[in-house]
Amino acid sequence: MADPGVYERFDCAPGLRLEAHERVSAIHHANMLERLDRLEAMMERMEKRLWLTVYGVVAVILAQAVQGVLVVAP
Repeated sequence: MADPGVYERFDCAPGLRLEAHERVSAIHHANMLERLDRLEAMMERMEKRLWLTVYGVVAVILAQAVQGVLVVAP
């Protein structure tokens, strides 16, 4: 007779469903990480555009101020 502490593995429906669920969860997790990476890259590009716009607005305001000073002072 075999040792009572050692059991032979066998496949059962709940175990197979659990393994399938774990694989699906891993796929979902990998897809979510990929989407987050793409979202982060898009946010970085948007942030660069935002700063470029801010610097452009500041440059226009400064240029108008300098032009006003040059017109007033001969």
